[in-house]
Amino acid sequence: MKEKIETIHSEFESDCSTITDKSTLESVRIKYFSRNGLFAKLFEDFKALPKEEKPKYGKVLNQEKQIAQAKFNEIKEKIESKSEKQNVDIDLSLPGRKYKIGNLHVLTQTLNEIKNIFKGLGFSVHTGPEIESDENNFEMLNFPPDHPARDMQDTYFLSNSFLLRTHTSPVQVRLMRNGKPPFRAIMPGRVYRNEAISAKSYCLFHQVEGLVIDTDVTFAELKATLVYFAKQLFGEDVKYRFRSSFFPFTEPSAEVDIWWQPKNKPGKWLEILGCGMVDPNVLNNLGVDSEKYIGYAFGMGIERMAMLKYGIDDIRLFYDNDNRFLSQFK
Repeated sequence: MKEKIETIHSEFESDCSTITDKSTLESVRIKYFSRNGLFAKLFEDFKALPKEEKPKYGKVLNQEKQIAQAKFNEIKEKIESKSEKQNVDIDLSLPGRKYKIGNLHVLTQTLNEIKNIFKGLGFSVHTGPEIESDENNFEMLNFPPDHPARDMQDTYFLSNSFLLRTHTSPVQVRLMRNGKPPFRAIMPGRVYRNEAISAKSYCLFHQVEGLVIDTDVTFAELKATLVYFAKQLFGEDVKYRFRSSFFPFTEPSAEVDIWWQPKNKPGKWLEILGCGMVDPNVLNNLGVDSEKYIGYAFGMGIERMAMLKYGIDDIRLFYDNDNRFLSQFK
């Protein structure tokens, strides 16, 4: 019995030197002081001793357990006080933590800026579904089934009659079909075209189209509106030009270019939008009296505007969700 007590004493002293945290403290407690621990086993062995030896070893065993328990309690108190100190001690002189907050996507920021410019000119904002009928997307806009201009837009067809819209012009169709002139509205939204993805093109992008229908609308007003817009978005010193062009739903039609001067590269003219006077056939298709009303329309890509405004040379960056890129536009 004496040898067992001495062995456990020596082993306990050795294990105590390894206690550094609550985990090792708990391991020592279980090993020595639990219901099945070594001291419990010693007392079980004590019961089997002859009666004449029990007084001798009973006193030694009790003293040994009390000493071990006292030492264990002392170590436990130090470990717990150390843990509490670590949790409580706070350096109040340290600066507070800065929490990162999100910001609007650069395309959303650009779109909001464009909408605010046109709202200041009295334009209302209208939206529509991204899944459209062939009739609204093409036929009502002067695109007959065999019209070659359909080849200008590679379309995602969902069926013979429905497709992912290739422009936001169907919102104009819905506006004219369901309302009565005069109209002064813009139509922002996402559109889809089956194009190869590259630095300059993507399978989806965002547009803002505008429509003005009234009795005394002129091409001069259209030009003044778009020049005002370009100066508001790109600055008063922006250089611009109008070029003759073709669109099935406007006649006459034009494209607007601005002079783009990147750093350390030669400047060049870049197209920013298309426009024109609404074709009378479109008005008649939608029940608007082309003898009484006249109008103009225009359309632009939000990605193109953002790329020119911020000097971005790859459209794919808008969709890569790279925070290093997006965080530059807070």
